[in-house]
Amino acid sequence: MNLFTLRTWKLGLKSLTLHPMRSLLTVLGIFVGVSSVIWLLSIGEGISVRAQEEIASLGADNIILLTKKPPESSGSVASFSAAQYGLTRGDYQRLVNTIPTIRQAVQVKDYRERISFGTQSLEGRVVGCTPEYAELNQLAVEKGRFLNPVDVRQATNYCALAAGTAQQLFGYADPLGKSVRIAQHYYIVAGVMKDRAPAAAIGGSLTALDYSQDVYVPISTLRVFVGDVVTRRTTGSFNAEQVELTQITLRINDVNNVLDTADLVKQTLAKHHRDNDYAIVIPYELLEQKKMVGLLFMVFMGLIAAISLVVGGIGIMNIMLATVTERTREIGIRRALGASRSDIIIQFLVETVVLSIGGGVTGILAGFACRPAVNVLRAILQNVAAKQFNALPDAVRTVEPILVPESIPLAFCISAVIGIVFGIYPAIRAARMDPVEALRHE
Repeated sequence: MNLFTLRTWKLGLKSLTLHPMRSLLTVLGIFVGVSSVIWLLSIGEGISVRAQEEIASLGADNIILLTKKPPESSGSVASFSAAQYGLTRGDYQRLVNTIPTIRQAVQVKDYRERISFGTQSLEGRVVGCTPEYAELNQLAVEKGRFLNPVDVRQATNYCALAAGTAQQLFGYADPLGKSVRIAQHYYIVAGVMKDRAPAAAIGGSLTALDYSQDVYVPISTLRVFVGDVVTRRTTGSFNAEQVELTQITLRINDVNNVLDTADLVKQTLAKHHRDNDYAIVIPYELLEQKKMVGLLFMVFMGLIAAISLVVGGIGIMNIMLATVTERTREIGIRRALGASRSDIIIQFLVETVVLSIGGGVTGILAGFACRPAVNVLRAILQNVAAKQFNALPDAVRTVEPILVPESIPLAFCISAVIGIVFGIYPAIRAARMDPVEALRHE
């Protein structure tokens, strides 16, 4: 770089300081665009990762079978019949015995029932299960123990309480060894589980699940005490339903075999179920779909942010065209003193590139503030408009932005390119001016 070119750069930088407010407003357009790219991609990544974690918590190597009540199924005690539908113990045995890729199968039956201790009671979820249920649903023991194989094999009347259930029934007292009443039967509390966050609804079949008011009993005990028929009392009448299992979770020996095994499961169940009384949820399939949706979502968010960058680039071009007109005489003088067209182009390109890079750097710094800014905004909304905030979707209320590393160099490069692309036309227009006509300009 020769001395004259260095002076050209210095002149371009100095020209920006002559109109600080104009330069600041021009930088603001790029600043908003760059920070928008980083912020939108961070928020999109946070939402996507949260959704993928919810699905991954179900296990990528799992296949979840759910009992689903057909719309026409109903039964009443008055007619001495109960509506029979859903998964059966026969389904469980057939799947385990005929599909070699299944390494573990967990059967569950749950229903709503009143749980009481002394004068305290609540409407909770009774879950008949096996010891593997705790691992599948990421349940940890707070005190005592969960169900064990002996409980299931001997159909004991031991149970484990969810943290919320124990709190409502016993308060600060120790529930271990005490008996809770479920319908007409008593169960001895063997353990209390740690608090478990609710699971969000995933897919079209798996509804949201709240673990806070559960009681876990051996599925064999539930079969002895309650049987397969569950009655539901309403005002003036009550219905009866015969359901053997509400859920079967299959663990596959290799995640690569999940989709093929799912096809075999569908074929096996289709032979023994005429009604649409079951649903199949495949977390691996949902996870792959969510990743694709998340990628498309981020691309969409990036395009929106890119539009604001283009708008900022148009602002740069507009300001530089106005600057060229204002500095026509200066351009003529420089050309008369020996400056070439390339020197004029460099001078104006320096100004546009400095403006765009300045906006890019400050935009990147603002991008790092995305997560704390979202947390502050969330705290303000919780205090000022708690009702409206709680009505927002869970993904919005709990989103934690995750900075996408690639967004930083991407945003910086885009800002630099915009400075060159939108500054080249004003620079060429200035360089093509006739020096004589430029000197005559007033």
